[in-house]
Amino acid sequence: MYVSVQIDDFDLTTEVKKLRENNPTVGAVVSFLGLVRDLNDGQAVSAMALEHYPEMTEKSLHDIVHQAALRWSVIDSRIIHRVGTLSPLDQIVLVAVASKHRGDAFAACEFIMDFLKTQAPFWKKEQTPDGARWVDARESDELAGKKWLLD
Repeated sequence: MYVSVQIDDFDLTTEVKKLRENNPTVGAVVSFLGLVRDLNDGQAVSAMALEHYPEMTEKSLHDIVHQAALRWSVIDSRIIHRVGTLSPLDQIVLVAVASKHRGDAFAACEFIMDFLKTQAPFWKKEQTPDGARWVDARESDELAGKKWLLD
């Protein structure tokens, strides 16, 4: 299980390859790649600054991965989340999960992403034509996280 909060970009192909490298038990890899959009809530976005609370963020991400591994048969997983100032089309986050079967990989990947959005201490500030604004948590993200509490 690998977790990284970093400024530098990452290569999707390389990261996914690391999940399955030399492990013939891996039958499925599911990944989610989040990107910076150029439009949010009806306003143009020219940049996004991502901030985090060092050490606390990494601990939170490790806890989320651990929870997923307790629920599903996860062979390995990777979370990479970027911080700093990003532009539209830049990669923000990668969540990738390897498992023997696709069902576990899909469910664990979605779970990790849903909890990352609601539980990990990241803050986003968008640069718009009207100036900078903090991005509030979305109700849809909260609902996505709550659906796992019913399982």
